[in-house]
Amino acid sequence: MNTQDYVIGLDYGTDSVRAVLADAGNGAIITTSVFNYPRWRDQLYCDAAESRYRQHPLDYVEGLEYTIRDCLAQAGPGAAQKVKAISVDTTGSTPVAVNAAGKPLALLPEFAHNPNAMFVLWKDHTSVKEAAQINAHAKKFDTDYLQFVGGIYSSEWFWAKLLHILRADEAVRKATVSWVEHCDWIPFLLSGGNDIKQLKRGVCSAGHKGLWAAAFGGYPPNGFFASLDPLLDGFAPAMPAVTYAANEAAGTLSAEWAARLGLGSEVIIGIGAFDAHMGAVGGQIAPYYLSKVMGTSTCDMLVAPVEEVKDKLVRGICGQVHGSVIPGMIGMEAGQSAFGDAYAWFKKIVSWPLQQAIAQCSDENMKATLQKTSDDIIPALTKAAAALPLDVQAELALDWINGRRTPDANQLLKGSITGMNMASDAPRLFRAVVEATCFGARAIVDRFVDQGIPVKGLIGLGGVAKKSPYIMQMMADVINMPIRIHRTEQTCAIGAAMFAATAAGIYPNVEAAMQAMGQGFEAEYLPDAGRAAIYAQRYERYKELGAFIEAHTH
Repeated sequence: MNTQDYVIGLDYGTDSVRAVLADAGNGAIITTSVFNYPRWRDQLYCDAAESRYRQHPLDYVEGLEYTIRDCLAQAGPGAAQKVKAISVDTTGSTPVAVNAAGKPLALLPEFAHNPNAMFVLWKDHTSVKEAAQINAHAKKFDTDYLQFVGGIYSSEWFWAKLLHILRADEAVRKATVSWVEHCDWIPFLLSGGNDIKQLKRGVCSAGHKGLWAAAFGGYPPNGFFASLDPLLDGFAPAMPAVTYAANEAAGTLSAEWAARLGLGSEVIIGIGAFDAHMGAVGGQIAPYYLSKVMGTSTCDMLVAPVEEVKDKLVRGICGQVHGSVIPGMIGMEAGQSAFGDAYAWFKKIVSWPLQQAIAQCSDENMKATLQKTSDDIIPALTKAAAALPLDVQAELALDWINGRRTPDANQLLKGSITGMNMASDAPRLFRAVVEATCFGARAIVDRFVDQGIPVKGLIGLGGVAKKSPYIMQMMADVINMPIRIHRTEQTCAIGAAMFAATAAGIYPNVEAAMQAMGQGFEAEYLPDAGRAAIYAQRYERYKELGAFIEAHTH
């Protein structure tokens, strides 16, 4: 192995795309670059009141070109010649309508400003009705087509979103030839794809969100979809039954993109996957350790040997798929629809007067002072909340402000805060919100354990894991398990780089890439027995509150 080989990992998040140029020999990050999506920043095609969140493909394309070129420019002369492969991870399920050439419809002039022709972001919940119909429809069949996605189909996923768009927009419906995940489209773009029939779909996206399963010989039969709604007739048969693991190649860099990026056309393009799946590899996941990518939401990954899982199917999670994380193992996904989003929501509530003052202020020095005060709200709340004594009867919250992903997907559910009195101040309410996110994390662990899949410990990845000792210690106490924090700042991007190195043949398998390129762990939080006992009582109250809210949600 030539340790001078470089690989590029691209991590498409909710707000931005990040590229890392990494040394394939030891995983050292040479350079990194971030591009914030300009149209998304301005929320041009979104409506929070309707839970509609759409992203324009130009945000993705512009970010792709900017970050890679920026990484290479920072690295200096000769860096481009060392790049052997590029792999991509994205949020998911984030699909888009495409034409016969595989081009997203929003890239066509007639659909350039139509939100229904854009990528439907993972947290878009406009298809709640369609998801409910899929769940009811699946019960009519002898074969359980939902068995590998936890038994419940979510409005955050592929088919529910497609059906909603087809119903909502006749013009888009007539122009739509297929429906493609973001993580599958970027490799197709980079490798010069111009025929949707030639697009290689990853087992990660297809298995966890698209109902693809080897046991079905591919996707459920056309009759399953056409009898749900004739608008779905023909979509599944047009998608190849073969899917690919992320350690395989989608192709090589096209001449056009080689010129745009300043790279050679021999650069390997790896099969794409979802961010948490590649992030779990970047964070050096191990069997039965729950890898938690904690950002806007959480995605929780667990891998287990096929021969040990056997025929166990975990109900209410986001699927279990052979090879979706590490080829040769079963990958299981769970997660919370709101994690960092919950803290951001609370900050938005308490900082409202400050934001109004900032908007009306004409004095730049005063405006900067007010903005700094706003920026310091979460650290100040964290410090105050950490100083509060634990009380079983304190304010209690549910973390479902963006619906519930797992266990048991239900995007109709709402958040709640109870037990308030005249002494309930901002730090106490903030603590309740943080506890709720940790209680939601425990519910996921409990579901795995209750269904016969042991959880040996936790691995924390992402911004919240690295930046908030308060939240991480609370999580260790609430779940009553140790949590190790990975050293790498960019676990998803470096995970993509590991897959790139494997797809390029630099390593024989993903495990070897993890061992060589992994950076290890920087901290570990151990549960405190006294706090864990109190949180155990509060967790029971959390479950009671959740059952009450769920019983009254229709």
